[in-house]
Amino acid sequence: MSSISLNRRRFLEGSLAAATLAAGRGLVQAAEHGKESRAAKLRFGLVTYMWGYDWDLSTLLANCEKAGADGVELRTTHAHGVEPSLTAAERREVKARFADSPVKLIGLGSNEDFHDVDSKSLAASIEAAKAFLNLSHDVGSSGVKVKPNDLPPEVAQEKTIEQIGQSLNTLGAYAADLGQQVRLEVHGGCAHLPTIAAIMQVADHPNLAVCWNSNPQDLEGAGLEHNFKLVEKRLGRTTHVHQLGGDAYPYALLFKMLKSMRYDGWILAEESEMPRDRVAALAAERKAFDRLCGA
Repeated sequence: MSSISLNRRRFLEGSLAAATLAAGRGLVQAAEHGKESRAAKLRFGLVTYMWGYDWDLSTLLANCEKAGADGVELRTTHAHGVEPSLTAAERREVKARFADSPVKLIGLGSNEDFHDVDSKSLAASIEAAKAFLNLSHDVGSSGVKVKPNDLPPEVAQEKTIEQIGQSLNTLGAYAADLGQQVRLEVHGGCAHLPTIAAIMQVADHPNLAVCWNSNPQDLEGAGLEHNFKLVEKRLGRTTHVHQLGGDAYPYALLFKMLKSMRYDGWILAEESEMPRDRVAALAAERKAFDRLCGA
C-alpha cells in the first residue's frame, strides 16, 4: 500500500472516529436536553384571594410584575372585575391587556360547588360554572377553579361524592369543547384527600383535574406523601400554597414530590393574612419559591 493510500486511510479512520465521538457527544447532549425538557417546570404566581382582592386590573398587573409573580388566577367578586357579565368587547380588552403584559392569565377562580341537595341549586351551579368556562376561553386563560365543597350530614357521603363527580363530568365534557381545564380545589368539607380521590374516581373526564390547596388535612391519616399519591396523577396546572416562607406546612417535601413527578404547572400564592406591604410580601414569597425550587 502506498504511503498516500495509507495516509488517506488513517485520515478517514481519524475522521470517522472524530465524527463518532461528536455524534456521541450530540446524543449525550440531546439526552441531557431531554432530561431538562422532562424536568419539573414550576412557575410562580398569585391567586387574587386575598392579596389582590382590591387591585383593579392595571394595579394587579403592575404589582405582580414588580413582585416577580409571573402568572395570576383571578378570583370572582374582586376589584379586577373579570366576571361572566363582561361583554364580548370587554373580554377582548382583558385578553389584550394580558397579551401586552409579562404576567400570564392562568385561570379564573369561581366560587361554584356541587354538593347542594337541592336539584335546582345544583343545576344553577353547573350553569354558572359553564359561564366561567366560556369567560376563561374568551379572555385567554386555560381553566376554571371550582369546589366540591361539602358533605351534607343528611345525605350518605357516597351519594354526595357521586353527585359531585357526575357534575364535574358534565363540566369536563363542556370544557373540552372550549380547550379548558376544570380544576377541583381541595377545599371545605371535602378537603381530606381520600374524599377528593373518591370524587375523582367518579369524575374521570380527562379535562378534570385536582387543584392542590396545601391544607392542614394533607398531613392527616397516613401523612403527606401517602395523601399526595392518592391524587398525584390527576393534578392540574395550578397548585395553591400559603406562606411558602413559613414552617406551618412541609413545603420542602411538597416541592420534592412535585419535582419528582416532573410537575409542569403553576405554584400560586393564596394568602389570607394581610401584611402592610402586600407587594413586598409577594416578592418575599417569590424568593421562598426560588429557594424551594433550588433545594
